[in-house]
Amino acid sequence: MGVATPVWFGEEGDKLYVMTRSDSGKLKRIRNNPRIEVAPCSFRGKISGPKFPAHARLLQSQDFGFARHTLNGKYWMARIPFLWRHSNVYLEITFDGLADFGLTSHG
Repeated sequence: MGVATPVWFGEEGDKLYVMTRSDSGKLKRIRNNPRIEVAPCSFRGKISGPKFPAHARLLQSQDFGFARHTLNGKYWMARIPFLWRHSNVYLEITFDGLADFGLTSHG
C-alpha cells in the first residue's frame, strides 16, 4: 500500500523530478517497488484529483544537477542552499501509458 506524500517536483518533457533524502522512507519503498501513483494533492497530501500510474527511479549522481535545475526553476525556495544536503538524492518519475488516458505530458 502506498503512502500519500506531497513533494515538490520539477518537470522536463513527460518526466518529473523529485528530491528526497537518501535515508527517507519514500526512497526505501521505491527501491523495493518502483511502481508508484502520482496525483494532485494539497500541501498536506490530501488527494484532489485522479491518480496516474508511474515508475520512479533513483538518478545517478551525475544527473543530480539537471534534476535540481528543474526544481530551482519552479520553486524559488528550492534555490536556498540550506535546503540542499549532501544526503539528498533525486528521483525521475516516468508515467505509464499517458496515451491510455488521452493525455500528453502537459495535458
